[in-house]
Amino acid sequence: MQLKNLNNKKIALLGLGVENYAMLKFLFSKVKGAQFTVCDKRSKEGLGDKYKELKKKINWVLGPAFNKKLYQHDILFRSPGWPLDCPGIQEALKKKKTIVYSPIRLFFDLCPTRNIIGVTGTKGKGTTASLVYEIIRQAGKRVWLGGNIGIAPFEFIRKIKENDWVVLELSSFQLEDLETSPRIAVITNFYREHLAPADPNNPNFHRSLLKYRNAKLNILKWQKAGDLAVLNRRFGSALGRKKNKGHTLYFTKSALPSGLPGEHNRENIAAAETVARLMNIKPATTAKAVANFKGLEHRLEPVKEVRGVMYYNDSFATTPESAIIGIKAFKPPIVLLAGGADKGASFKGLAEEIKKRVKFVVLFKGAATPRLEKELRRAGYPKAQMKTVGDISKAVALARKKIGKEGTVLMSPACASFGMFKNYKERGLLFKREVKKLT
Repeated sequence: MQLKNLNNKKIALLGLGVENYAMLKFLFSKVKGAQFTVCDKRSKEGLGDKYKELKKKINWVLGPAFNKKLYQHDILFRSPGWPLDCPGIQEALKKKKTIVYSPIRLFFDLCPTRNIIGVTGTKGKGTTASLVYEIIRQAGKRVWLGGNIGIAPFEFIRKIKENDWVVLELSSFQLEDLETSPRIAVITNFYREHLAPADPNNPNFHRSLLKYRNAKLNILKWQKAGDLAVLNRRFGSALGRKKNKGHTLYFTKSALPSGLPGEHNRENIAAAETVARLMNIKPATTAKAVANFKGLEHRLEPVKEVRGVMYYNDSFATTPESAIIGIKAFKPPIVLLAGGADKGASFKGLAEEIKKRVKFVVLFKGAATPRLEKELRRAGYPKAQMKTVGDISKAVALARKKIGKEGTVLMSPACASFGMFKNYKERGLLFKREVKKLT
C-alpha cells in the first residue's frame, strides 16, 4: 500500500497502542483529506496524554462500542493486540468494502531500504534483535532497531536511508497477516505460547498451536530468491523445515565469551553471529559486541549481589518453558519466585525441573498459582518448601531468608502478571526496587 492510497479515505485505528500512535503522527503530515478515527476499548482517561494531544484532530469511538460498525471505514489499521477474528473485523470483511491492514505491514511497504532483518521466536527474539543491532552498529553501519521491542518503526522511518539496515523484533501477532518477508529472517526457537489471552489489554491469541506456528513461519513465507533465513537447528522439525525461496542457514550454540547467562543465550548469540557472518562483518567486531552486550531488562537481568547471593529479575518469563530455561541457567541452590495469572499452560515440566534444582519456591498469589502448587506436590516437591505471598516485599524478604549464605534468588514467574501487577514490567521493577533495599 502506498501513501496515495490513503488520501481521502476513512481510516480507523483499532487500538491506540505504540505502533498505531506513531503511525498516526506520521500519516498526519503525509496523507491528504483522510478522516481518522480511533477505536479503543479504553476511556479517554485510560488513554491519558494521547487523548489530550489528539482529541480535536480525529474522531473517537471509545468504550463498549469500540468494535461496532467497523465496516463504515475504508481501511482498518489493527494493533497487534487486536484479534483478527474480532466480530467487528469479520463483519467488515464480509461486506468486502473494507481493507484490514497493520502498522508493520505499512512500514514494510514504505520503508526506504530493503535491508530489513526480522527476528521472531517464542523466546529470545528481543535479545537476539538487540544483539544483531549492536553488532551492526559496532561495524560502523547505519542501523535502526524497532518492532515488538517497544520502539515503533514509524518513529524513525523519516530518518532511514536507502543503504541503512533495519532490525525488527516481530511477534506472531505482527506476523500473522503480514504479506512481506524481511530480507534476512531469523527464528530463534519455537515453544507452546499465546494459546490464551496474555492480559486484559492484549486479548489476541492463537486458536491452535498450528495457527501459532504458521504465524511465526509467515516471516519466511514471502521471501524472494536471494533472501536469507536463519533458523535454530534444534527446532527444525517443529518448524517443519518449510521450503522458502530464500537460502536457509542453521545455527546451534556460540562459543564466544559473553556475560549473558544460560545455554539459551548461547543460541541467541549464535543466531546473531550467523547474521553478522552473512553481512561480512569481521569476527573480531562481532566478538567485541557480544562481550560488551549486557542483555535486556527483565530477561535474566542481574539486579544485585547481597552477601554472596545473586538476585536475578526474569519477569519476562511468563510461560513454564521460559521459566525452565531461566532455572537451568544457574547452579543450585536456587530460590524461585513464581506464580501469578493463568494462561492455561501445563506446569508438569516446570514442577519436575523445580524438584531437581530449586531449594524453595515463593509463590505469588494468582489464578494459576494453585495449579502450580498442585503440580509441584504431584511431582513430590515438599509442601514445606513452598509458600504463597501476596506482596512483593514479603516475597523478597522470604526469599532472602530461605536462600541462606550462598546461591541464586531468581524471579522467573512462568505466569502472566495481571492481578498483583499491571504487567511484567511493573512486576520486574517492583522486584528490583525491593532487592536494592537489601543490605
